[in-house]
Amino acid sequence: MIVTVVSMPEATSERAGVTEARRRLDAARFLLVDVELAQEGAEETEPVARLLGLGGEELDWFGRTDEPVRADFLGGLLGLVVPVVHDERIVHVHAVASDRFLVTAHRYPAVLAAHLMGDLRREKPDDSVAVLFLMLQEALTTFRRAAVAALLEVEELEDDMFQQRRPEQVYRLAQLRRRSALLHHSLLPYVQVVDEVITRRLMSRDFPEERQRLAREFQHAARTVLTTIETLQDASRRAFASYSSLVAGEQNTVINRLAIVSVIFLPLSFLTGFFGMNFTFLTDKLETRDEFWLIAVGLQVAVLCSSLYALHRTRIWRRLQDED
Repeated sequence: MIVTVVSMPEATSERAGVTEARRRLDAARFLLVDVELAQEGAEETEPVARLLGLGGEELDWFGRTDEPVRADFLGGLLGLVVPVVHDERIVHVHAVASDRFLVTAHRYPAVLAAHLMGDLRREKPDDSVAVLFLMLQEALTTFRRAAVAALLEVEELEDDMFQQRRPEQVYRLAQLRRRSALLHHSLLPYVQVVDEVITRRLMSRDFPEERQRLAREFQHAARTVLTTIETLQDASRRAFASYSSLVAGEQNTVINRLAIVSVIFLPLSFLTGFFGMNFTFLTDKLETRDEFWLIAVGLQVAVLCSSLYALHRTRIWRRLQDED
């Protein structure tokens, strides 16, 4: 367990032991504490919240693996499990906030840390609640970045398909489609539970106006990110439809070529088979070479010209040239 204590409003960070972090949480008026836990598969011997002196059994979920998204008021505390996009996967950051402190816990290094510290130095928030909303906004930003990057890749793949279709394109589209579903599946439940909590607080008369503004900004940002992810889902479906249309078009081209071959050679094959029979007329009446060439070759040339004229009139040949 690695504990980092951030003194506010200076936004200076330092490493500290669990005992020191607990002491400073009890005494400080405005403090941030970040806890980096062991990787997945390793649980702490004692709940993290109890080690830091945050509460009892109601906070035993804090820092626990495989905890679903949540947003709960626990007396004077707000407990959150926030999804974050980190290195092409979805991880969860646990947070406990009060008017005096904000404590976060995660199992991967550098989750929100760099961007959040930059926001703290730039925004200089007045209390831990403002810091909490900065963290929530940054978590939404990770989803927005991932969705926009995937959306741009889908559009590039769709443009490449119309230039030259390749099998690996549909495989990459399938990956991006699954990614869009993962982003939507991870963010939507979180936005719903947080929105319910925020809505209840907005209806309370003792909720400060500045915090109401932060809450409304978060709700607007959350809906915007969800819209971006839904746009990504629509774009991936459209790209799949475009790929299917290209495949169908190529199949139609092959069918048209086969139709042209059939129109040309089917009458010729019929004539060849017909005159290959041992009719008495063919063996007794056709005695000169001119008669042979007139019937055997002239008739086939006439049929071939008729077939080509029929193709031209039906525009099958012209359509095939346009497709090429």
